[in-house]
Amino acid sequence: MYYAYIIKSLKDGTFYKGSSSDLDKRLLYHNSGKSKYTKSKRPWKLHYFESFTTKSEAIRRELFFKSIDGYNWLKKNNII
Repeated sequence: MYYAYIIKSLKDGTFYKGSSSDLDKRLLYHNSGKSKYTKSKRPWKLHYFESFTTKSEAIRRELFFKSIDGYNWLKKNNII
């Protein structure tokens, strides 16, 4: 399985969108400080995710989340 996910910073409430094949491992990576963008906003918690059978589907959904249409969809559905 592959996932498109949104994590939320417990420090300042900002969101980060990504994709991965292992959500637990990826969340540990973000919270370990190894990611340049997410390092200063630790700790992070998993806020939302969707499952896909292919990596390309998960990446496509991640890119949608990062688009203005995706932002509007996430707001409309009270996800962010």
